[in-house]
Amino acid sequence: MNFRFQNLLGAPYRGGNAIVINDKTLVSPVGNRVAVTDLIKSETLTIPCETSANINRIAASPNGLFLFAVDENSRCIFINVLQKVILHRISFDKPVSVVKFCPDGSLIAIGVGKFVEIWKSPGSKKRFFAFERVRKIDCKSKITALDWSPDSKYLIVGSKEDLTARLICVEKLGKLGRPYLFLGHRASLVGVFFGVDKKLNKVNKVYSITRDCMIFSWGFTGYEGNGEFLEPLSPGTPEQRENQSEAMDVENDSIVNVKERKNLDFQDGNMDEECGFLVRGKWELLRKDNFMQQQARLTACDYHRGLELVVVGFSNGVFGLYQMPDFICLHLLSISREKITTAVFNDLGNWLTFGCAKLGQLLVWEWRSESYILKQQGHYFDVNCLAYSPDSQLLATGADDNKIKVWTVSSGFCFVTFSEHTNAVTALHFMANNNCLLSASLDGTLRAWDLFRYRNFRTFTTPSPRQFVSLTADPAGEVICAGTLDSFEIFVWSMKTGKLLDTLSGHEGPVHGLMFSPTNAILASSSWDKSVRLWDVFEGKGAVETFSHTHDVLTVVYRPDGKQLACSTLEGNIHFWDPIDGQLMYAIEGRRDIAGGRLMTDRRSVANSSSGKCFTTLCYTADGSYILAGGNSKYICLYDIADQVLLRRFQITHNLSLDGVLDFLNSKRMTEAGPLDLIDDENSDVEEGIDKQTRKKLGYDLPGAMPNRGRPVIRTKCLKFAPTGRSWAAATTEGVLIYSIDDSFMFDPTDLDVDVTPEAVNRALSEDQPRRGLVLSLRLNEDSLIKKCIFSVTPTDIPAVAPSIPVRYLQRLIEAFADLLESCPHLEFILRWCQELCKTHGLYIQQNSRSLLPALKSLQKAITRLHQDLSDTCSSNEYLLQYLCSASTKKME
Repeated sequence: MNFRFQNLLGAPYRGGNAIVINDKTLVSPVGNRVAVTDLIKSETLTIPCETSANINRIAASPNGLFLFAVDENSRCIFINVLQKVILHRISFDKPVSVVKFCPDGSLIAIGVGKFVEIWKSPGSKKRFFAFERVRKIDCKSKITALDWSPDSKYLIVGSKEDLTARLICVEKLGKLGRPYLFLGHRASLVGVFFGVDKKLNKVNKVYSITRDCMIFSWGFTGYEGNGEFLEPLSPGTPEQRENQSEAMDVENDSIVNVKERKNLDFQDGNMDEECGFLVRGKWELLRKDNFMQQQARLTACDYHRGLELVVVGFSNGVFGLYQMPDFICLHLLSISREKITTAVFNDLGNWLTFGCAKLGQLLVWEWRSESYILKQQGHYFDVNCLAYSPDSQLLATGADDNKIKVWTVSSGFCFVTFSEHTNAVTALHFMANNNCLLSASLDGTLRAWDLFRYRNFRTFTTPSPRQFVSLTADPAGEVICAGTLDSFEIFVWSMKTGKLLDTLSGHEGPVHGLMFSPTNAILASSSWDKSVRLWDVFEGKGAVETFSHTHDVLTVVYRPDGKQLACSTLEGNIHFWDPIDGQLMYAIEGRRDIAGGRLMTDRRSVANSSSGKCFTTLCYTADGSYILAGGNSKYICLYDIADQVLLRRFQITHNLSLDGVLDFLNSKRMTEAGPLDLIDDENSDVEEGIDKQTRKKLGYDLPGAMPNRGRPVIRTKCLKFAPTGRSWAAATTEGVLIYSIDDSFMFDPTDLDVDVTPEAVNRALSEDQPRRGLVLSLRLNEDSLIKKCIFSVTPTDIPAVAPSIPVRYLQRLIEAFADLLESCPHLEFILRWCQELCKTHGLYIQQNSRSLLPALKSLQKAITRLHQDLSDTCSSNEYLLQYLCSASTKKME
């Protein structure tokens, strides 16, 4: 039962800024979690740390060890990336718009409302309060962008309302160290950056980029030769130069007259940089350029200081790459039709990362070779269904966006997307050969997909259009059955010919559950007509058995051995039937277990509400001893079937940006007009680029539409257990959550005795008794000792040791072999072990296939993966060897 969150699939990116650390690791927010993608190994992993709402800002320390994440509620977490744990937490009273570490990693600049707060970067040691604020600067306007100078002594800050960029010295310098203002912008600033003179390695330029697609280049001119201060004219406003007699630096409502600066003492005409050299100097506008994107807004930008490159993204899905300071366009391409929400360089400047929140799209593009390093896109509507491949290496997902995606479970990457369906995908099923995927949709078609050639090779239809909501195939793969939403019928097709063979009638409601028995050709179906029916499809006898219930039946599943049937009803119960004798075996009442979470529009408390207190999806574990159940709730329940007890409840999220997570509504946020969260008092149409016509098309302005302001409601639509039994997946509002067995050390001995100790195992190995040491380690059930004893057996002794292994330890030994194949290079050694075990204990394995099936599936998965890798390597080496042989022959001739 030791399952823990491992990964999140189906939603690679949902908004916020993405960053690249250590030049090869991409970090991006996914809802209220953070995903870390290794761009070299092509693997992605979601850190098992959650914030209270969706994350909108992240920043990483220069060494890549620490991560600072801020959510929509201005609550921040400080994460150790290597250990994947939260070290510290802090909250702010105003919205946080931008966060950035200084280049040396000692300070963090945070834009909180109209203030810039500079904090000391906390370390990994636990302290009562790890954060220490160094300075708080009032910028008089909401902050939208900031950047550090290379020496970590200055900040350039861009604001929204006053359209101003401020140059700030981090060290307090009194009245003479007020921020320097860059004026003349006509829209809010999206990005501000320092430019560096490569010869002198000093800051000599500032770039400011505005939302109206303009970039301003400012140059630092310094002072006159004798140190006399030149009165700075307001940059960007040449028409005011004649009348301007003083420059105002604003901080804490103070005005500094330029005449006060003339009394400073200069030495040799130069000013010490420690005294705010850049703030007190003269800046002038060098040039301003237009990106020439008509009817588009600039939404994201970044600047690479070493290569002097600027990348910008626009609201129409176009991005541009420009060489500065000459403003030469290197690339101008379109990646989508939606707004680009993040654009960032890696450390070397050869890779560009783009994100589109609406499409869930994340791209990494190498601009020199014009090739993709990473191209991932999640489902931008809810995931409805899941299907594991028989070897557990692949996971298919279908969603309301009419798309089917197939993911590699180990890497977390989607490698193929099928988009031929024209309506929501409602059911998926993998065929036994692992190379064919079936899908059902509301568009009235069933489709078969070839996972070798990535194409739709067969389409199944009905004489009149129907909406399919359930799908299954018999174990032999000869027939396909699908249940409908509108006609309440079950259609049967031939897989080989694609012809419609039969139509099963009898249900009086939508057929939402459909599954063949794993051991015979009996089909089980569940319907909202309060019944479960068994059908003999091949004999054509129709319904051979009917199990009646008092409430609507929502789903039905078979146990892996086919000797038990489970179904959930609208009253919140799970019924377990014996399909052979037709008797009710057990019944579990789960209304109280799944209850939890109150919607913003609910008039009743969670205890008094009846909505959502039922299971809409069920899934047996691989050995059939337990069952997972989920529904319109934030909980997934795990039950022991024999004892009918709840073993564990998994809360799928703590994200308050979703509806139905809180058990109690906050009375402080209640008003006469209703909950404060439901009152839309912000006019965000112009800022976010959503006009009123678009809102009307989406139905946002219709009476009664979007009662909770568009907040998704948390629910679980589908649950699937991996055939290996070591992981399971849940299709939720957050995405596809993967839970796997925790591999951390947990003392769970199989057959403990006084003499069974680690010292006894080591003593047996030192006395050259590997068989005794292996049996003792299996009884102790400590993973490291088991693997040590396996490798202590020489290849020649394997035939002698394998028969002496007690059969009750076979499952644990097979699990150890499957784990070793994932990491160790001794393939032949492990395969020889497996061969000898099958020879000596083959009869026991065959008789106890149900209990050993998860371990055998894990072993099969590992061997299949290695076989695929080796076959690819051998096929590539074959042509290389042919070339080398032909080349050597020509040289000899």
